[in-house]
Amino acid sequence: MVTSDRDVRIVLVRPRNPLNIGASARAMRNFGFEDLVLVSPHEPVWQESRAAPGAERLLHDARVVPKLLAAIEDRTLVIGTSSLSRRRVSQPVLSLEELSGPWKKRRNPDRVAVVFGSEKTGLSKEDLSYCHWIARIPTTPDCPSVNLGQAVAVCCYELRRLLGIKASSARETAPPAAVGEVDRLVNELARVVSGTSQPAVSPQGVRKARLRQMLLGWPITSQDVTLALGVLRDLSWQVKRKNRD
Repeated sequence: MVTSDRDVRIVLVRPRNPLNIGASARAMRNFGFEDLVLVSPHEPVWQESRAAPGAERLLHDARVVPKLLAAIEDRTLVIGTSSLSRRRVSQPVLSLEELSGPWKKRRNPDRVAVVFGSEKTGLSKEDLSYCHWIARIPTTPDCPSVNLGQAVAVCCYELRRLLGIKASSARETAPPAAVGEVDRLVNELARVVSGTSQPAVSPQGVRKARLRQMLLGWPITSQDVTLALGVLRDLSWQVKRKNRD
C-alpha cells in the first residue's frame, strides 16, 4: 500500500537516449511524481536530456547513482519492469492491471521504486534479483517491448490509479524491511557461510541473487533483519572462538 505520491520513485537504469529520459520526466510530471533516480547514465546523454522542456526542474533535482542498490536501498517495495522476452525470473510476474490485488494486501505504507532498464538490453538478471515483483505492460507477442518514455507514462498512470486504493483491513504491524537491509543480511549470511569449512553458498553469483529474491518474497520486517544479523554475528564469533581453541 502507498499513501502518497512522495513514496513513489522512478528509477532509470543505464538509459541511452536523452529524448527518452526527457519523456520519462515529463510523464512523471503529468501524473504528479517528482522522485527520479538515474543509474549510470551515459554522461553526454544525461547532460543533453536535462534541457527537456517541461521537466527541467525535475531533471535538475534528479539523483544520479552508479549502482542500482544505491537507488533502491531505502525502498520497501521494488517493482521491476520487463517484457521477459529474454529473461526467466522467480518473482511474481504481474500485468499492470493485476497489481491492484497484491497492492491492496500490503498492510503498511510502502516506499516504492519502479525500475526501468535500458532501451537496448532492459534490466539484467542481477537487476531483477533486487525486485519484489515484475510488472509487464500487456503488448502483442510480435512487438513485446515498449519505448522507455511510453513505458514510464503507462506505469505512472497505473500508479496514480493505485494510489487511490487503500487496504480495507489495514492494521499496524512492524515496518517492512527496505531492500538495503535485506541486501546487508544477504551479504552477512554469505560472509559467515564462506568463512566456515562448508562453503555451501558462494558469496558471489547466482546463489546470492537467489537468496536475495527469496528474502524479498517473504514478509520480512526491519526487526527481523536486525534479529537475524545479530544471530549471524553471534554465530560468526562462536565459530572464530572454536577455531582458536
